[in-house]
Amino acid sequence: MERHLLESLLAGGDEASALALATLRSDATYWVGDRAQPAGQHAGVFKRRLQRMRMQGLEPLGLERALQLICEHGRPVCTGLIDSADRTWTTLLFLTEDGSALVACAGWPLPLVVREPPL
Repeated sequence: MERHLLESLLAGGDEASALALATLRSDATYWVGDRAQPAGQHAGVFKRRLQRMRMQGLEPLGLERALQLICEHGRPVCTGLIDSADRTWTTLLFLTEDGSALVACAGWPLPLVVREPPL
């Protein structure tokens, strides 16, 4: 999917979409899958991830709402990811099966990776 098309899908206005759009416009890398999976399959996986994140004290932006929306959507969804250029934030996208509309999105900070200096 071309960047400008993805940007147009993120013009929804909720906080997660607005942050995703700003991240994408800030030289983020992104990926959009070309195969749809059943919405219920995604909901089960990300419900468990949401629980684990909360156990670690992290409240992902919009993930609970995204799970509700994809369940209500009820049809297969494609997924995508947007990673900020500085690798501190990621956004998960759920798109309609044909990629023509955003069903939901959510985001959370990426863990800091401490790298040892080269020898």
